Amino acid sequence: MKHVVLLGDSIFDNAAYVAGGPDVVRQLRVALPNDWRATLNALDGAVIADVAAQLQRRPADASHIVLSVGGNDALLAVGVLDERARSVGEALDKLSYVRERFWRDYGALLDAVAATGLPAAVCTIYEARFPEPDRRRVAATALTLLNDCITREAFRRNFFLIDLRLICDSDDDFANPIEPSVRGGAKIAAAMARFVTGPAASDSVVISR
Repeated sequence: MKHVVLLGDSIFDNAAYVAGGPDVVRQLRVALPNDWRATLNALDGAVIADVAAQLQRRPADASHIVLSVGGNDALLAVGVLDERARSVGEALDKLSYVRERFWRDYGALLDAVAATGLPAAVCTIYEARFPEPDRRRVAATALTLLNDCITREAFRRNFFLIDLRLICDSDDDFANPIEPSVRGGAKIAAAMARFVTGPAASDSVVISR
């Protein structure tokens, strides 16, 4: 029996946001073949620093890891978007400090995941559906800096990449501005099922839809 473990935040631990509907891990269990198991170690509200403990608690028979984290780290740094800057260059410099800290922390986490020797996939941070168009556009632009860190570090370790920006591409995929709905969760679960049952783990690929 194969066993996939989900690490990270409320992208996977979204039961509180689907009004009694199936959460991501339940949808994944339906999508997987009968001889597979899925365990949810992800926790709503988790940041990058919290995931090392989730990794340590993985079941002894874990065969695959899927990670989705970083959105809450981005939210904690969102105040930088409201800071004043005298030029575009100065604004980018402020964002670069956020990026460098994120890159360092995310890379260290992926080192820990790689040390398990298990096939792994990591998810990008999808674009929040803030109701204000200007806020949504600016946040999406800023997230490209963090998603660049995720993609680089994933491919550096030959991990799979699940691009949630392409998977959750409709407002209906969101239960609120930042959490996946039942529909969005089903699409995420389908992408994870393709990872664990698809190409050889030695081949880094982007799973998009």
